[in-house]
Amino acid sequence: MQHKAIKEETGGRDMDGEIKSLIKVWISAISSICYCYFFVVRLPVGLFRLLFLLPMFYLFIILPLNLSSAHLVGTTAFYLAWLANFKFILFSFGHGPLSFPSHPPKSVLRFISIACLPIKIKTVPSPKSHSVSENSTDPLSEIVMKLPRPLLLAIKALLFAILIRIYNYKRHLHPNVVLFLYCCHMYLALEIVQAMAAIPARAIPGFELEPQFNEPYLTTSLQDFWGRRWNLSVTNILRPTVYDPVRSICTRILGKKWAPVPGVLAAFLVSGLMHESLYYYITRVSPTWEVTGFFVLQGLCTVSEVVVKKALGGRWRLHRAVSGPLTIGFVCVTAAWLFFPQLLRNHIDERAIREYSILVDFVKQKFLTLPPPFMAHP
Repeated sequence: MQHKAIKEETGGRDMDGEIKSLIKVWISAISSICYCYFFVVRLPVGLFRLLFLLPMFYLFIILPLNLSSAHLVGTTAFYLAWLANFKFILFSFGHGPLSFPSHPPKSVLRFISIACLPIKIKTVPSPKSHSVSENSTDPLSEIVMKLPRPLLLAIKALLFAILIRIYNYKRHLHPNVVLFLYCCHMYLALEIVQAMAAIPARAIPGFELEPQFNEPYLTTSLQDFWGRRWNLSVTNILRPTVYDPVRSICTRILGKKWAPVPGVLAAFLVSGLMHESLYYYITRVSPTWEVTGFFVLQGLCTVSEVVVKKALGGRWRLHRAVSGPLTIGFVCVTAAWLFFPQLLRNHIDERAIREYSILVDFVKQKFLTLPPPFMAHP
């Protein structure tokens, strides 16, 4: 019965087969990155280099389709179809984290890690205060930022485990409470996965990694939430690939004052489209464009917030005790309206929750079950 349940959750494939497919996918991806390291990096930057990367872009788009698990396909699609492809687009023109002063880079392992892991390398160590956004003197922010990061991560892992247990009583909870739990689930799961993905890179000399989340529950505004706190790997890749080019083009048309507005809107639009593609990988159904609408709405509201702040010139500002909950509330309410419905309609939430117990059973079966002692037969 357990074997049958595992097959149902992974699209007719047992967990062993899913893990084997995951290994094959990442072997193919790493082989393609090695092709870039040993060959493409020697080509002149520009359209000529981009031409030789087109097969790899296509490969990174189709590789996640070989997986069925909601967690594995979602994570792999995020790393390959989105982050890696965007990094290699920048690489085509000699920009981004993969463009090193030395050609080729000294370490293939370093090149692979930067290409397929959601990491940003610190070039110059910065004080802690730089990671704290506006209102850095807030007492709660100071307390949280003083805690050791491993301790914070352990607390979040514990909260995540408790959250999974709460789902056993989901039928007794109000639907709005469940949606709020899903928002917490999304944040905790992403932070834990990103932290685990960065562990291999920490073993490479010269890597000093920045956190991918900057305690988004301490946010003070939409601009603060999306620009400085939430999923910084996305922010760091959208800035050079979308925001900066659009702002540069619009500066000639609109001037420096208003050029950032279309840049921000374009970044949110692209983020929405990429999330829409991630939904397709997970659900395998046609897009409904709700999640794109969610990010376009967030972009419009963020731009409006920035315009209002500039108009007021800092003369009046809500206290963070008010602006923080309002921001979190707005993001959660609009997520319940536009971000989660497609996942709920396709029962991805139930499937994802069941996958945790399947994974635990798989680990117990493979690694925690000792073989019976040898007994001599008469």
